[in-house]
Amino acid sequence: MLQIEDLQVKVGDKEILKHIDLEIHQGETHILFGPNGSGKTSLLMTIIGYPQYKVTGGKMVFKGEDITHMPIDERAQLGIGVSYQRPPTINGVKTKQMVQICAKEEVDVEALAAKVNFSEFLERDINAGFSGGEIKRSELLQLMAQDADLLLFDEPESGVDLENISLIGNMISELLQRDFKLNREKSLKKLHEERTKMGLIITHTGFILDYMTADRGQLLYDGELTCASNPREIFTCISEVGYEECVRCAV
Repeated sequence: MLQIEDLQVKVGDKEILKHIDLEIHQGETHILFGPNGSGKTSLLMTIIGYPQYKVTGGKMVFKGEDITHMPIDERAQLGIGVSYQRPPTINGVKTKQMVQICAKEEVDVEALAAKVNFSEFLERDINAGFSGGEIKRSELLQLMAQDADLLLFDEPESGVDLENISLIGNMISELLQRDFKLNREKSLKKLHEERTKMGLIITHTGFILDYMTADRGQLLYDGELTCASNPREIFTCISEVGYEECVRCAV
């Protein structure tokens, strides 16, 4: 469903992503680890289509369409959604209005908001005076309304207290249909429901893995992808020996 081949990206004159190859199949969730400045957020922003991230080589294909140079709005309409680490405050626009804008069809905003304990914030300007956890819940609410097929999460546990991280982790798991089955699996608990949503999650702390499962983990280091394995195994390696040693072992 998402195929990235030999992707090379610059911001200004600086190369930030080098020969990235990545495939996320229908129903899969991938976890992306990496130190600050390694290019993780840049990869998400390139996938969603921010123009300052210049693709200098390679291509990206989503649902069979080449999205390498497709505008952001067309990628969103095609089914790509993103939860930002630090979304902006937007004065003069109510959160409820933004949720309605995000929705690809008419939705019950109040019912969706109740699922993330957000009903009291709907009439407030977007992110105005919100705490870290409230911002993350606002982002989740917008993604729920959008009902995207590929969900990109930039450090969903960043700036979130322990009370909120449980709710956020469980809602991400629900959005990504982690209780549903993959079509190649034979015996999971909801055999009548097939998982179709795809996810790419950036995490520093690894706490998100306490609330959801993922199919594959990878390490992004100095703009290059390496060390594809079980996400918990990668996180254990990082915790014990650090990023640089993990990369050395992978090579």
